Amino acid sequence: MPLALRPEFAGQEPYGAPQLDVPVVLNTNENPYPPADEVVAEIASRVADAAAGLNRYPDREALELRGELAGYLARESGVRLPASQIWAANGSNEVMAQILQAYAGPGRTVLTFTPSYSMYPEYARNVYSTFVGIERREDFSIDCAALADQFAQHRPAVVLIASPNNPTGTAVEPGDLQRILEASRGVGPQLTNGAEGAGGADRADAIVVVDEAYGEFRREGVPSALELLDEYPNLIVTRTMSKAFGAAGLRLGYMAASQEIIDSVRIVRLPYHLSAVSQAAALAALAHRDSLMEQVEQIRQERDKLASTLTGMGLDVAPSDANFIMFGTFADRHKVWQRLLDQGILIREVGPEGWLRVSIGQPHENEAFVAGLKEAMR
Repeated sequence: MPLALRPEFAGQEPYGAPQLDVPVVLNTNENPYPPADEVVAEIASRVADAAAGLNRYPDREALELRGELAGYLARESGVRLPASQIWAANGSNEVMAQILQAYAGPGRTVLTFTPSYSMYPEYARNVYSTFVGIERREDFSIDCAALADQFAQHRPAVVLIASPNNPTGTAVEPGDLQRILEASRGVGPQLTNGAEGAGGADRADAIVVVDEAYGEFRREGVPSALELLDEYPNLIVTRTMSKAFGAAGLRLGYMAASQEIIDSVRIVRLPYHLSAVSQAAALAALAHRDSLMEQVEQIRQERDKLASTLTGMGLDVAPSDANFIMFGTFADRHKVWQRLLDQGILIREVGPEGWLRVSIGQPHENEAFVAGLKEAMR
């Protein structure tokens, strides 16, 4: 007897990037450096302490962790927030899911600017929301002149903006982000129960989520969207410990937002969603934030060096503020991808037609990639 799977899931495949056992893996934007011995020892010690109390539920509000994350953001971005304006979950994926549970849902629209992170439409689908992708310009910037018409047409409940963007690596210009936030006022879902929005509007502001998963890798002088939180109460900035902290296996993401938004997300979170072990491991990593940030600078330097090399090979290179580079264009990108794989080098076939994406590896991996690419392009 058939099972009553939701119709929109019929024929769908789960998210996944290729996981192949090859010498050079540069396809999932991971930090190429494993945790240092002292970080591993700190994690082991704190997790052992947490394990002694596993018969009890963890701190469901993760107050100590949120305080440490607030302190880290103050140092990294110059924006100081109270712990109450930080929220943590199992990866920024869960943070996004919680945001959409609270603010999207049936009859509401989630909007983004494409190409962008491939999970965004799946987040929307999972909460029964309509997903709308607005195409970016040829240089991957957002056409702000068209925002008023687009927002009026679609009335988005949530606008998702990856900055730096995945897969392009490009960051949203600060002026453009402010234009988006200004355009988001009063264009969201219809207010109910006699509620009245800002300026007497009968529609809510759209929630604008700036996904800064790769924020720490931005170039000198590129600001974080965190600087706009005081001015725009409908803004959410999400971060992760997967990339800059080299902790993809930890699954720890977080967001900064107004107190009202944080309290709304706390309504939909599952009880005790963040384990005691996860909280202990994240606190250990945060205790070594200075040495981990030194790795970020190494990756930045390697990224800029690799971008220059690819440009010198006659390729188009999208300006990157992330720990990866999108480059092209190729008449048959799959052939180039396959020729690299045949040499034991795995990158990602993703993004607009003709482009490929490579994560920044350790110096010897980047050198192997360049040599392999030259061979693949013959």
